[in-house]
Amino acid sequence: MAKRKQHINLIKHTILLVIGISILLCIQGQEKLSLNEQGYFEMPGFNVFVFSDSYMEGHQGGIQIIHHGNRIAANGDVRLEGTPGQWQAFAQLDNKSIDKNAQTITLSLSYPNIEVQTRKFNPIQYPDLEFSYRINVKAEDQSIRIIVDLNKPLPKKWEGKIGFHLELFPGDLFGRYYLMDDRAGIFSPQLNGPFHKINHEYDVMPMAEGINLVIAPESEEQRISIRSYNGTIELLDGRAQHNNGWFIVRSIIPKGAKEHAIEWLITPNLIKSWKSDPVIHINQAGYLSNQPKTALIECDKSDTTIKTITLNKVLSDGKTQTVISEIAKEWGIYQRYRYFNFDFTSVTESGIYFLSLNDHQSELFGIGDDIYDRNVWQPILEYFLPVQMCHMRVNDRYKVWHGLCHMDDARMAPVNTMHFDGYAQDSSTLTRYRSGEHVPGLNAGGWHDAGDYDLRVESQGGTVYVLSMIYELFGIDYDITTIDQSSHLVEMHVPDGKPDVLQQIEHGAISIVRGYQSLGRLYRGIICSDLRQYVILGDGSTMTDNVSYTSESGLPSWLGKTNDDRWVFTDSNPVRELMVCSHLATASRVLKGYNDTLSEQCVAIAELLWQANHESENVVPKIQALVELYITTEKEVYLDAIVTMDEDIRTNIAKCGWTVSRILKDIDDNAFRRGFTIALQGYYRELKKTTESNPFLVPYHPRIWGSAWNIEKFGIEQYYLFRTLGNNDSKEYFLNALNYILGIHPGENTSSFVSGVGTKSVTVAYGLNRDDWSYIPGGVISGTANIKPDFPELKVWPYLWQQTEYMVSGAASGFTFLVLAAREVLGE
Repeated sequence: MAKRKQHINLIKHTILLVIGISILLCIQGQEKLSLNEQGYFEMPGFNVFVFSDSYMEGHQGGIQIIHHGNRIAANGDVRLEGTPGQWQAFAQLDNKSIDKNAQTITLSLSYPNIEVQTRKFNPIQYPDLEFSYRINVKAEDQSIRIIVDLNKPLPKKWEGKIGFHLELFPGDLFGRYYLMDDRAGIFSPQLNGPFHKINHEYDVMPMAEGINLVIAPESEEQRISIRSYNGTIELLDGRAQHNNGWFIVRSIIPKGAKEHAIEWLITPNLIKSWKSDPVIHINQAGYLSNQPKTALIECDKSDTTIKTITLNKVLSDGKTQTVISEIAKEWGIYQRYRYFNFDFTSVTESGIYFLSLNDHQSELFGIGDDIYDRNVWQPILEYFLPVQMCHMRVNDRYKVWHGLCHMDDARMAPVNTMHFDGYAQDSSTLTRYRSGEHVPGLNAGGWHDAGDYDLRVESQGGTVYVLSMIYELFGIDYDITTIDQSSHLVEMHVPDGKPDVLQQIEHGAISIVRGYQSLGRLYRGIICSDLRQYVILGDGSTMTDNVSYTSESGLPSWLGKTNDDRWVFTDSNPVRELMVCSHLATASRVLKGYNDTLSEQCVAIAELLWQANHESENVVPKIQALVELYITTEKEVYLDAIVTMDEDIRTNIAKCGWTVSRILKDIDDNAFRRGFTIALQGYYRELKKTTESNPFLVPYHPRIWGSAWNIEKFGIEQYYLFRTLGNNDSKEYFLNALNYILGIHPGENTSSFVSGVGTKSVTVAYGLNRDDWSYIPGGVISGTANIKPDFPELKVWPYLWQQTEYMVSGAASGFTFLVLAAREVLGE
């Protein structure tokens, strides 16, 4: 009987244990939103970042939502306008507290934003408005609740104007539907009216108003609802005032409201046990036969399954042949992904290939000895640099990229002025010209720096510098463009018998030299004076009337005034002047024999800049200037000065070791050479740690902007260290830099950062034709941005400058350098 009782008790305990385990498994299997170690709300398929980033003007701040691996919303905060733009006011974050027990993040914010007020180019727009508020963000099962409390009700004059906003990324919503309560609508790819007058100004009418908004109800991956508990929701089109605007969900703060002024519940549809799909990153331009070849596989960090990767060759009859099938080597977790490597260096046979992993595969890529001979570096010379040329008309067969532009450059900038793009003119013009006076000689040469058409002297010099190094090292005489300086005319795809590289170097040098001759110093920058001009999209020749302004100027331009000329700014900046010193000294070498007069002017100005700044304490640009001056002039005084800076060189070996290595053979001071070698060894030890800390094997320091341009610069420096000192680590590093630009970088977007280069590249970019959702071949974007704390992003969207803007400042020419360097080194 006792045994039977024991048996019954055992069965009871077993049943209870099974029930307990089942309950535990049930609880564990119930996926809930919760705060993680990085300080944001997380669950599979749904993340909420709460003021982790502070770049509101770039749609990268406030409350941000990542849904099924895609950032769908940003800039959740209280705003003063219905559809705010880049220069509108935003609040100051005074405090942020995270309570893991309560699963809440609480923010204290206030207007005016004192930090923004200190930026004179972005002054306080509403100096009479002072109010503070709190935002409480709380996880509730699979939803997020947002509550806004005001410290006191809004002033009467601001009632009905201020609201809580959440901006929705438009690119993924075009053609999708929404439901506001029971009324349906569609997200249109273009702005549509009607407009109405509100607060004495015209603005677009809301697309919809109600209590409960469901976005993309037809899509399992995109459906998400936003419900208001104490007022209505408006759905607005933020493109009404700004071409780069997003869709906006907004609730107006009610009159007299204080606690719970706003309360929203945001609930996404979630695919059960969602994981991000594997992404295979390869060099989109392909590989030279003897080039190291390692693909990078990016997976959900929870995905620990064995990854068998297959390399397939495409045959002439369309069939595929398995070349290698192996288990990928796990690298580890970086940010939010788990990474694996697949090395296929042993494959050298020419052909077309792709990699596959289960149902996922890479883009096609080539392997061959001639893979970098055509259609890789050439678009920079064929398209990008000609299109960016200022003070020229640029024709391309039937197309005109832009008309003759900015021939009225430039008027001296007003003193005591902080420009809205950051240029500053102090209490003196530093020249013989008075504020507002026309400065002759500035309407020749130069490239538009980026999508905003200005000329920055360091961008002009930086481009001249890298192009000069390219010509000096690789001697390319590629000719496909006619450039006529006398008639200010460019004819693309019409050769003129002159090396395009030299013509481009000449064009940049003309801008710097003529500026110096006119002003008696370097210009800081040349830029439009009016914000309406600055935001212009399309043909830059429409920005001004090409007629220099005088007090007797006649008919007003499209701005409604006659003085539409750009401003020229000056400043006294030893770092910048020493940088340009090295740029001009280098240009002088390659221009000799092509344009001897300009060559002599370049080195003469370089030496004047050195004389004016040789006592500067900024050692890195001093060292670089000395190296280039010595190589150009062969004057021992410059070499002697380098030797006296041996301690500075050792201290700053990471920044200047590459350039000093180029003249090390001419230094017979054994102590100098020994100290240099020891310092360089230390640098390599630290560099190894840095590059091995991420799966891209380059110094990757993600910030708001992409890192591509810095990584290009790093690659150039490593090439010189390999070429001058024979260090094989440097060879590996500069090839890694090239791979990064061409596709082996973070995030789900595997595109090459060089538009029009590679099987898949960025073909919607922030260039002069961005409003056409187009691109400029050969333009190099800044690349994948980091949405703090850990989300890499490269959206298909033409208006996120921190991701897809082109810049002329050595970026495109830097890519050209790396391709030619790889071709030279691997071709030996």
